[in-house]
Amino acid sequence: MIPFLMMLPMLVPAAVKRGRSSKAREARTLSPVPSPSKESGGARPVSAPPARVPSRRWRPPAQVLGQRALNRALLQRQWLLQRSKAGVKEALEHLVGLQAQATHPPYGALWARLEGFQPGTLTRLITQRQVVRTGMMRGTLHLVSARDCLALRPVLQPALDRGMRHSVFGKQLAGVDARELVAEGRALLEARPSPRGELAQRLQEKWPGHDAQALSMGFSSLEPLVVVPPSGTWGHGERMVYATAESWLGQRFGPAAPPDALVLRYLAAFGPASVQDLQVWSGLTRMSAVLERMRPQLRTFRDEQGAELFDLPDARRPDPETPAPVRFLSEFDSVLLAHADRTRILSDAARKRVFTLNGIVRATILVDGFVQGTWRLEHARDAATLCITPFGKLSRDERAALTDEGARLLAFAAKEVRRADIRFEQGR
Repeated sequence: MIPFLMMLPMLVPAAVKRGRSSKAREARTLSPVPSPSKESGGARPVSAPPARVPSRRWRPPAQVLGQRALNRALLQRQWLLQRSKAGVKEALEHLVGLQAQATHPPYGALWARLEGFQPGTLTRLITQRQVVRTGMMRGTLHLVSARDCLALRPVLQPALDRGMRHSVFGKQLAGVDARELVAEGRALLEARPSPRGELAQRLQEKWPGHDAQALSMGFSSLEPLVVVPPSGTWGHGERMVYATAESWLGQRFGPAAPPDALVLRYLAAFGPASVQDLQVWSGLTRMSAVLERMRPQLRTFRDEQGAELFDLPDARRPDPETPAPVRFLSEFDSVLLAHADRTRILSDAARKRVFTLNGIVRATILVDGFVQGTWRLEHARDAATLCITPFGKLSRDERAALTDEGARLLAFAAKEVRRADIRFEQGR
């Protein structure tokens, strides 16, 4: 069961409504933010008789990016073409956080992207309160730097408010004053960090006529919470203890900035992307007006279906034939959840085998840059077996590459066992 807020809307993206235009607002910086150079796109007036010149300006036809071009751009920005030498906190900020519904997947995600990553490095940052596990995009748990928690959560709050209002929990909170709920929840957690079940029971003591889980979920959608270590860290299981983010970090949240910087951060990590991609990733709506306002500082493309894609002008877009090494991605990897159209890395057929009906996103293997199977670790006493289930036939070289990378994965994730094996299974 997913241990935060309400549900996983990113698993089955709904149709995203286009927003209406709004007046331009000056963006405040959310640090750290890329600084793309502005590009006008060579705009010139449409040819027409002087009395009938339209206000819109002519734009040259956008370059079409095929599936492999989008795939290689995504892998390059996710540091999956080549492991990075960056530090853990730098990586988390570049990637705009990592999915963290379960404890170990963020560790595996960093292992797949960073040279020489060790679990203790991340655990120390969490313990030192430089990194937190908290509800962010789409109301799901993410591992983010402390400064990104403080800067980005207010920007995302409208999506969390909307999700709660339209959820079954929101309907069960009719008659509960939101300000009173926040005040009571804050007082309880600031007195003693607690597991969600305990917090729910204590809130119900004040509102005995309301569902305990709904009270807990409503409070955590309104008030940013963090998972307090050692819960939620490598080797400590899935039992989570919560505190308020402000009490844990010793800082107050400021007012929400315009979403412009969040857009730039998203494109740097996941672009090129459409309006719908951005909305599915963030949970925010009416982002078409934001991108339209930002158009002069962005570059546009089209995908093979004709959808408009936005990107940073100076972002790298590798050659579509750039070799892509095999990779093992952990459960809930962000790269599989960041777009409305995920065919740039995950086919529709593969998606049905990766995403389960109860909201789990299985651990996957990338072969030639695309999801081509799943994997899992089986433990038995002092032995561990890496079970690889490809979706189709692998070449001899692909099988050898997966075996080599799998041995490195075992050395990372199961180094305490005496015997480690790799087994290829037939897909079902």
